[in-house]
Amino acid sequence: MQGITYFDLRHVTGESTHIDIDNSVVESAGTSFANIAVLRVLSGHGWGILQIDNYTPCKGKKFEDLLERAGRLAGITQEKVVLGDAPSGILPVPPVKEDPSEIPLEEKSTLLAAIEKEARSPGIVNTRANYVERVENVHFSDSSGNEFSYRMTRSGFNVLAVASRNGDLQMGYEREHSIHGFNLRHQEESGKKAAKTALALLDAGAPKGGKLRAVLDPELAGVFAHEAVGHASEGDLICEGNSVLKGRTGEKIGNEILTIVDDPGLREFGFDPVDAEGVAVSRTEIVRKGVINAFLHNRESLASVGNGSAGHARAMPGEPPLVRMSNTFIEAGDATEEEIFAECKNGIFLKGSRGGQVDPGRGVFQFNAEYGYLIENGECTRMVRDVSLSGEILKTLHGIILCGNKRVMSPGYCGKGGQSVPVSDGAPHILLNDAVVGGSGLD
Repeated sequence: MQGITYFDLRHVTGESTHIDIDNSVVESAGTSFANIAVLRVLSGHGWGILQIDNYTPCKGKKFEDLLERAGRLAGITQEKVVLGDAPSGILPVPPVKEDPSEIPLEEKSTLLAAIEKEARSPGIVNTRANYVERVENVHFSDSSGNEFSYRMTRSGFNVLAVASRNGDLQMGYEREHSIHGFNLRHQEESGKKAAKTALALLDAGAPKGGKLRAVLDPELAGVFAHEAVGHASEGDLICEGNSVLKGRTGEKIGNEILTIVDDPGLREFGFDPVDAEGVAVSRTEIVRKGVINAFLHNRESLASVGNGSAGHARAMPGEPPLVRMSNTFIEAGDATEEEIFAECKNGIFLKGSRGGQVDPGRGVFQFNAEYGYLIENGECTRMVRDVSLSGEILKTLHGIILCGNKRVMSPGYCGKGGQSVPVSDGAPHILLNDAVVGGSGLD
């Protein structure tokens, strides 16, 4: 149509199932169904984006009417929008071992209740478990002739236990999410583990804060890679000047043992067979051997910034795509876990993550570990809690002096721009020199 230089349509149908259990009571359980499309139209006025509920595929005059409606929504942009060239192609979706959508809701509730039951033990005052399952049928087409369809299934559960003693409350938390099929069977041990952690934390002390050598477990090291480096490498933030990594391509920012990657094609929880703009996905080494190498892009940020590849656009159903991470990790090195603790000698071992915050523009971060242990003479000793890790991103990257030889990935969800998408992040065990550890208590 006149004035339209490009358009694409992403249509998603599917179903979402959730179950929530609180202290042995099933608070909610049900399945909802979705049929939604988002049409993007690019003209000289910029992007026009139209969300269509209960979309029925159409052609000819009906589709032209939709294009016209979307075009009228375009806002005037100060600069012409340019889209970078990007390869097309789609990866095969990993096979599902047992399709969760074929399991009755009652059976899922019973299995989840068995996990939650195992978290209830003496000293535990509250337990909670939830299950989420999403099955999406995605169809993408654009004005360049690209057209893809695929079916994606994700499911997983969380279990939480809260322990109490003399007004002191501590929490243990376990989760498991997968793209490979139904995963509620034989998971009772997760409930026991959550309770065991919560009870142990009642007896844990708080560490003395300061600069220490720290060993980070794969989960916390993966969170660091995702939050501190991954977000700062997203092309839209680079364009906005809201990243400490802008203009640093080719600059050495860490030890040569350090390589940080985002790979949408990795068969982990953040897997995408093709991105939300119909672009083929590929592995991007953000940091290669300690040097800033490439950024994550959609087609628009690639044309503006370069230094990387498109294929990193992701979106919730019915929402426009944003530059997003998928599977982000620190590549494994060659040190054994024993060598890392021996080299640490005296310091702290930080495990798990309880959230935190990062400012990619200023290049600072602060994360809370789930718990940790003091390291004395290369051995883990006393358990500690209420411990955090903070610092400047670039200085901290230089402080990574050993990477373990076994990478472990952890699933989760990442929020940005009001959208939440599945991701995974991971790392091997890493040894961090001069880590800024927050806490007060033990000498």
